[in-house]
Amino acid sequence: MNILLVEDDKRISEFIVKGLQEKNINVQLASTGNEARELLFANKWDLILMDVMLPDIDGIQLTKMLRFKKDYTPILILSALSDTLDKIDALDGGADDYLTKPFHFDELLSRINALTRRTKFNYEKKSNFHTCRDIRLDTDKHIVMKGDKVVDLSPKEYRLLLYLLENKNKVLTRVQILENVWGIQYDTNTNVVDVYISYLRNKLDESNEKLIHTIKGTGYMLQE
Repeated sequence: MNILLVEDDKRISEFIVKGLQEKNINVQLASTGNEARELLFANKWDLILMDVMLPDIDGIQLTKMLRFKKDYTPILILSALSDTLDKIDALDGGADDYLTKPFHFDELLSRINALTRRTKFNYEKKSNFHTCRDIRLDTDKHIVMKGDKVVDLSPKEYRLLLYLLENKNKVLTRVQILENVWGIQYDTNTNVVDVYISYLRNKLDESNEKLIHTIKGTGYMLQE
């Protein structure tokens, strides 16, 4: 395991580095935000332990910066800030977990193991292809095929189809679809889901067989 520790408190960093090295874990220390930024983009990390209050760039800014660049390396925030709003700000900014200082090393190690197990599971589970009948969506190339023909989809149609394929054979409510495709701030009274389902049907359905089924009073289901 290759861990980046971003921590400016020498006493805490020495404690963490010593403990991780005793567990045969490689750890690199960055004591400032700018130093961390250089290391974050220069190397591949399995996990990032991120302090919040740093010289120059703070840990939340660094977390948001990573997520903006589509880097989803697990981030465990280590902070003396224990207020609920501070935790919410960190998690909403893209952090995966939050541990309040002071903490026992065994708890830190347990959180690290949990995050790496979860990441490994998600990586193994993730597929570059999603299929249903003769529909094939390639997330690497960002294209959709129906049989041997490319289907021209708008970005939102593509995202909607991907969400339906990821949840194939499951009933999805309109609210679930709105939250995952348009975002939770979207007006739940809108009929935009129904409109875009209609767009997809026009492009994907055969004349005698529906791919996307309406579940009355609930939502939709893409059925194998």
